[in-house]
Amino acid sequence: MELLQRGRRILTALTLVLVLTITSACTNVADRPTSSNAPNANAGLAYQQLEQGNTPAGQNFASWVLQTGKGLFTDAFVRDNDKLGVVITRQVRPNEVKALAKSLVQGFHRNFPNQDLTVLMYAPDKQLVLTAQYKNQSKQIEYKAALT
Repeated sequence: MELLQRGRRILTALTLVLVLTITSACTNVADRPTSSNAPNANAGLAYQQLEQGNTPAGQNFASWVLQTGKGLFTDAFVRDNDKLGVVITRQVRPNEVKALAKSLVQGFHRNFPNQDLTVLMYAPDKQLVLTAQYKNQSKQIEYKAALT
């Protein structure tokens, strides 16, 4: 039974890596047109867009993360095109968080290249659990677990 659960976790992480790799390679979210320049008739929509990103490209990337993450994330935001924050669901097991962070860093880097990036992973209760920092110069990811 434990082998089946472990296999399921590995398969979940690999599926997300594959989805993020394929879809971010096929479309560059930063180049997509956005409708945020149009007047907003719906104040709730404007608030949601402001929450997800403070730039059009960041907003689009956060939306893309939520759509492709299918049930793994309840919320996502991008700030200044170099910080991505995601709130994971209870479906995500603690030992899967680092693999998800790595996948997100890879997709984030493809859409916002040539810069240092930070991915913040939050638990369902919105407490920070892991920070992944990508250093462009060294091409390495450094992980820091949050102190609880």
